[in-house]
Amino acid sequence: MNSALQLQVNGKTYTVQSPPDTPLLYVLRNELELNGPKYGCGLQQCGACMVLLNGKAQPSCMIPVAAVQNQPVVTLEGLAKGPDTLHPVQAAFVQAQAAQCGYCLNGMVMSAVALLAEHPHPDDATIRRGMQQALCRCGSYARIWKAVKMAAAKPMNAIHTDQS
Repeated sequence: MNSALQLQVNGKTYTVQSPPDTPLLYVLRNELELNGPKYGCGLQQCGACMVLLNGKAQPSCMIPVAAVQNQPVVTLEGLAKGPDTLHPVQAAFVQAQAAQCGYCLNGMVMSAVALLAEHPHPDDATIRRGMQQALCRCGSYARIWKAVKMAAAKPMNAIHTDQS
């Protein structure tokens, strides 16, 4: 049975009509038409579906939508503060040419945002640990790490994980 659920996504409140056990990813893509999170493995192992839940990078493919009711969810689309701006991490990924096929991009960016919010000036080992949830099938890790380091060099007030 479908029931109305309240979701807080990218700073807006939505009422959705999905069964409570529907994966958050499906609601984001199919009901809210947000295409940042991608379907990848469906087993929470590739990172393509990554979102920020309460500021932490979490795969959305197996999280029931009812479990995130009234919690702040941020998708790739919600990172920038305005329509013509990029979040500092997104800008660093562009500058470092860190995207290749794009499969991992959502997970990498979301993981980097969460990592830098927790560790503003990470060393290489911290970056590797913080980014291990997202897999890059093209093997572009060197450029991805470079982008994370570039974003870490930006003012920390520019790195945010919520819509406040």
